[in-house]
Amino acid sequence: MRVPLHSKASRILLVTACIIAALAYSSLAGADLLADYFAGRSSLRALRAAVWLRPTNAEYHYLLGRYLWLVQQAPEGASQAYRTAVDLDPHAARYWLELAATYQWLGKDDAEMDAVSHAVRAEPTTPSVAWDAANYYLIHGDTGLALQEYSVVLAYDPYLYPAAVQAVWRIKPDADFLLQNVVPPVPDVYAYFLTLMISKNETEASAKIWDRLVQLREPIAAHHVFNYVAYLVQHQDPDQARMVWKQAGPLCDLSAYQPSAENLIVNGDFSQEVLNAGFDWRYQKRSDVDLSLDSVHFQAGRRSLLIDFDSHGLRDAGVWHLITVQPNTSYKFSAYFKADGIEGVGGPRVSLQDQYSNESYFDSDYLTDADFFKPIGGDFTTGPDSKLLVLRVNRDPAGSPIKGKLWLDGFRLVQNPKG
Repeated sequence: MRVPLHSKASRILLVTACIIAALAYSSLAGADLLADYFAGRSSLRALRAAVWLRPTNAEYHYLLGRYLWLVQQAPEGASQAYRTAVDLDPHAARYWLELAATYQWLGKDDAEMDAVSHAVRAEPTTPSVAWDAANYYLIHGDTGLALQEYSVVLAYDPYLYPAAVQAVWRIKPDADFLLQNVVPPVPDVYAYFLTLMISKNETEASAKIWDRLVQLREPIAAHHVFNYVAYLVQHQDPDQARMVWKQAGPLCDLSAYQPSAENLIVNGDFSQEVLNAGFDWRYQKRSDVDLSLDSVHFQAGRRSLLIDFDSHGLRDAGVWHLITVQPNTSYKFSAYFKADGIEGVGGPRVSLQDQYSNESYFDSDYLTDADFFKPIGGDFTTGPDSKLLVLRVNRDPAGSPIKGKLWLDGFRLVQNPKG
């Protein structure tokens, strides 16, 4: 739209107004730039200049408060600057938390807690805010509010899971309460909680957390299962260990490593990769025994276990397998072996014994002099308390030198039919 200017005076007036507006805009822009420049300087005079130039900018008051608090060590002046910042922008939690810190120093407990409450309301799901708030509440003995804020941390910040789980357990060492009210149903959080309970030998709490973890029906990192099973075996709870291993099958890709009625020995033909954990084969690396999977010589599947001895003396080959069984039950064991150049008195044997009592149930003959795969095996009946067996490759006599190669394959253990 065109505005007609019918006189020279009108034209002069318009030009003058435009110049004044331009000067005012330039002045404002210049003030903004100058204030921003001063705010970036680490000096009290510069920060006060920034506040003077732009008194409605909450961030400048906040920066002035931090300088007064951290550099000048003037909590009273800092609290006044922070107070102005939160009045200008009440939605920035960090302003409120800094204000709370100055109130704490000044001994103004009620004002401190009011500032913390404002911070939480400003950013209710920010983990760093929740963490700081929880610490404030702990200092003042309000464990209920502290647990509430730690729950926010656990729900939103995976990097703080371990520290937050440890914190809530210190505050309230009650697994039922924490699972019900504090710990969110997140697989990684439950897993960290389980790890902590294992480290503290809290067997009952570990079982409750595991149940919750399974109920989520979400993937679980396999190493959590391995650690829990190892803990249960160590604490002589093979029934729970067997159940955990079975439940973990679909949750962490362990379905192929489950015992069955057809074979209680997992991965007996070495068709799967060796996990070195749980109820699969376990091994320990040694300088005088080389363990490998041989895809050239095998009997049952496509690979066999090759044990290459070159030792001045050992008790066993450093490979073993845990097998869950029933007490007072008859079983049939079988396997195949091949040997080449075995030197030394006696020889290696495959043995089955109780994991806890060391009662022996099966010992093979010496595994020597076999240029093709030969069967070994036998029947046995477990004792009244036997629930977990360990299969080993022992050196007999123990401690004697041995040299040569031994292949093992086709391990199988089944329950004999009841007659």
